[in-house]
Amino acid sequence: MTASVFDLFRIGIGPSSSHTVGPMRAARSFVAALDADGVLGDVTRVVVDLYGSLAATGPGHGTPKAVLLGLEGETPEAVEVGAIPSRVARIREHARLNLLGRREIAFARERDLHFHGEEQLAEHPNGLRFSAFGADGGLLREAVYLSIGGGAVVERGAKIEVATADEGLPYPFSSAAELLDRCAASSLPISGVMRANEEARRSPQEVHDGLAEIWTTMQVCVENGCRSEGVLPGGLELRRRAATLHRQLSGAATEGGVDPLTALDWVGLYALAVNEENASGGRVVTAPTNGAAGIVPAVLHYYVRWIPTADAQGVERFLLVAAAIGSLYKENASLSGAEVGCQGEVGVACSMAAGALAEVLGGTPRQVENAAEIGMEHNLGLTCDPVGGLVQVPCIERNAMGAVKAITAARMALRGDGEHLVSLDRVIRTMRDTGRDMASKYKETALGGLAVTTLDVPVNVVEC
Repeated sequence: MTASVFDLFRIGIGPSSSHTVGPMRAARSFVAALDADGVLGDVTRVVVDLYGSLAATGPGHGTPKAVLLGLEGETPEAVEVGAIPSRVARIREHARLNLLGRREIAFARERDLHFHGEEQLAEHPNGLRFSAFGADGGLLREAVYLSIGGGAVVERGAKIEVATADEGLPYPFSSAAELLDRCAASSLPISGVMRANEEARRSPQEVHDGLAEIWTTMQVCVENGCRSEGVLPGGLELRRRAATLHRQLSGAATEGGVDPLTALDWVGLYALAVNEENASGGRVVTAPTNGAAGIVPAVLHYYVRWIPTADAQGVERFLLVAAAIGSLYKENASLSGAEVGCQGEVGVACSMAAGALAEVLGGTPRQVENAAEIGMEHNLGLTCDPVGGLVQVPCIERNAMGAVKAITAARMALRGDGEHLVSLDRVIRTMRDTGRDMASKYKETALGGLAVTTLDVPVNVVEC
């Protein structure tokens, strides 16, 4: 199924798409279903069970607070970021939940929120079960949701429509080979194919406005990250660095000055700024996940600031190509760190940014495909081992490294003619298979790797 650019890029809040954004959507979906069934007014208790990675690293990723806000009717797109701590504190202090803002019930975290870190649902490592009870203790509704990555959730047993999102699209594709065939047959670049598909779903103006909103949100996120100082929440006492780095670079020589690699310093800054905002629960663009949200904006900022031919149309093309590449991973592998490790987050974002940059720098579709392949090939096997279960170490720096790697991948591909031994489709399959073979302790459980070998860091930190 050909995903939309607006499926790959979603405006939400940090620190995690699968552990914060997804659970919030699932919780809101559950209470909306109670309302649709006409039983919302009968609810006296809601019990939430978290499984697998959601239980293991959920507190550090903000899952409990996301669930509470979702039950109260919030959506990631609309939630007022600055109001989150006070609202969650109010819920806990008064031990009351206001379902959809209309039905107040008692809530006790120890009684109603359960963590099953040792138990994983068969369908996916990120599972949530919601159970609503009436005054007599009878079960009114129960539902299980899977947070499958990038903020997307599916309900277990939900009816799947026979019609797919590909119906009516002029250029549907489900593989990189098929995408290249569509480009060859239509004489369109990858961005042109993706734009035509988007404009079959919504008007050209809506596509333009949606892409502009995504880019604006990315820019604001970078600006906020470059201004904000202090210590990130969660217990690691990790000091924010982007503001200091921004001052240092702003006071240094200009882009064409003494150091020819100054541009890469700025790229690293852009990525750090985004992911520090994400770690603090700020507003970010899921791209394609929150844990990897800094890579695409960093490389896009590089294009806008350092490429003389950059323009607004190029920004749109960049986002369209990145989404086309991301959709291939979403359809044929995974975007979930809990399912395939960080190769499904940082690796995919690197691949998306590499391919997108290659096109706006004049690359052919085959060179774009080559750049995307290089971007993932050298992220294969990347583990997800967040220290303390927080989206901070090594996540923040890993985005900076992924952004630089994406630029290198694009430049390598543009020096070639598009011919290469390993195809993007093959590297996507390899990523999927590598993720399946990867031990669970390296897949967003904070039970292996840096999460346990880092000295003098508490394993169980306070919820951020």
